[in-house]
Amino acid sequence: MTTVKIETTNNPKIIKFVFNKMLTEGAFEYNAIDEAQNSPLVQQLFKLPFVKRVFVSANFIALEKYDMLEWADVQNDLAEILQAYFDQGKELFQENKKQVVEVYAEETPNPLTQKFVTNRLLHASDIEILNAEEAVEVPLALALYKFPFVKEIFISQNYISVTKDKSVDWFEVNTEIRQFIKQYVEDQKEITTTAFLPKDKINQTNTGTTAVYDDEISNQIISILDEYIRPAVASDGGNIQFQSYDAENKIVNVILQGACNGCPSSTYTLKNGIEATLKQFLPGKIEGVNALN
Repeated sequence: MTTVKIETTNNPKIIKFVFNKMLTEGAFEYNAIDEAQNSPLVQQLFKLPFVKRVFVSANFIALEKYDMLEWADVQNDLAEILQAYFDQGKELFQENKKQVVEVYAEETPNPLTQKFVTNRLLHASDIEILNAEEAVEVPLALALYKFPFVKEIFISQNYISVTKDKSVDWFEVNTEIRQFIKQYVEDQKEITTTAFLPKDKINQTNTGTTAVYDDEISNQIISILDEYIRPAVASDGGNIQFQSYDAENKIVNVILQGACNGCPSSTYTLKNGIEATLKQFLPGKIEGVNALN
């Protein structure tokens, strides 16, 4: 018999339904019913007016909602629907139906970095690879390093930011990289090995949030970064991680990743974006923001 456990997440709009069995070996993200041709269950979920996005990975299904209701109003009914579906012996995916993977490229403020966005959830954690030696447990990154111009790789949720050297221009290699990623994901090859662990300096949860700190200001900074800064940075193919807060000098130390690392406009972003926002929300507590990398 199938059992379903309801779990909340750090994002109040997203709830997880965890099963007592594996649902899939891959990880998938659906943004509309048209993308779910290979899954009758996901199509059924999208017919609910409050469902905005569906994530499927390992032994859980996560749903993101619109603001028309609270999860407490419907979560138990949803759990029963999901349990009944699998108790009837139905499969999550239709057999012999290959998932269609879409990949499109976006420019970033960093001219050396391109963002390649897919319609599939690649990995729940942020993964920063600075050289081929660091890619041993990340087969996707290791495969990308076979292109001699690739310098750095950043994988987050449903996109990959690739930073190249100056030996080629993006218009020469953009299509080749995009097609390579598309084929790799369609073939359902490993993104990471089972031995992969995020870097200690990241120490993040699935939403990118860093660990809880003892002092109130650090936790307030983390909350502001998560809610106001990280989504904007991610849209440009980058990421920002809180590192520390110097209470005596009122300095915030962060780590920039992906397209943000080495970007010519990163100084402007630090001063006029991140620093200004933190000063606005924490008046008198912030004097400056430093990027450690």
